[in-house]
Amino acid sequence: MLTGTEPIGALPTSPSWECWRAGCAEGPLIGGVINRIVLAQATPYALPLERFDGAVLFWEEMGGLASYVWSYLHVLRHCGILDRISGMVVGVPHAIDGLETPDASPSLAEIVLDVLGDRDIPVLGNVEFGHAGPNLPMPVGIRVALDAGQRTLALLEPAVRPHATA
Repeated sequence: MLTGTEPIGALPTSPSWECWRAGCAEGPLIGGVINRIVLAQATPYALPLERFDGAVLFWEEMGGLASYVWSYLHVLRHCGILDRISGMVVGVPHAIDGLETPDASPSLAEIVLDVLGDRDIPVLGNVEFGHAGPNLPMPVGIRVALDAGQRTLALLEPAVRPHATA
C-alpha cells in the first residue's frame, strides 16, 4: 500500500462487518478517533466543514462510556458534519463501558442510527481498523467506495502518488 501506485481496491472483509444501514456512497475518506475529531473541531485547527462534503466518515472509539459516543455523535450532528457526509464506517468498539456484552442496550448500532435519524447515510459497522485487533488501512483523503448492504469498502485511489520525473 505504501509503495504501489495502483489502487488497492476492495479491502478484505470479515464476518464481523455489519450493515447498519444499507446503501452506497463514494467520496474521500476522512476520520479517526471520534473524540479527537470532535475535540479538534473546537479549536483553531478544526477542519473546514467543506472537507466533509460527500466524504465517507470513518471513526472508532477506545475506552470511555457509550454515553460519550452518543454525545460525540450529537456534536457532529449539531455542527453540521452529519449533514455533509455521504457514508459512515464505524470501527470495532474497544473497552467502551456499556457496550461490552452482546445484549448491551442500546447497542452501538442503535446509538449511531438514533443520532443519524432520517439522514439517508449508509453505515458499515464493526470494521477492523484503529486500536483493536487487525488494522485495515484507512488512508485519509483518498476516494473510497462503500456498499454497506454488501459489506464492502474499496480504496479507489492509490495511497501514494508516482514520483514525477523532471
